[in-house]
Amino acid sequence: MRQQRTQMSTSAPISKAGFGLPTKGFALIVDGQTKWDFDTRDHALKSARELKARFPNLQVKVFNAEDRLSETIDLAVA
Repeated sequence: MRQQRTQMSTSAPISKAGFGLPTKGFALIVDGQTKWDFDTRDHALKSARELKARFPNLQVKVFNAEDRLSETIDLAVA
């Protein structure tokens, strides 16, 4: 005969996603997920370009929290 499974009552996290969009500064968004926060646009752009150069297939964006806009980072044409 089969044994009946008992349900375990363990609390699981509701969401495994990263943190949400920031309310100030800039954020790096990789493949639709927020990864890092930056204080200045220059630092965010530099990191985004470096990441895009290393991994060209990723979708990389820089999110500006003040304007609530994001800009897509493309590879530089050589």
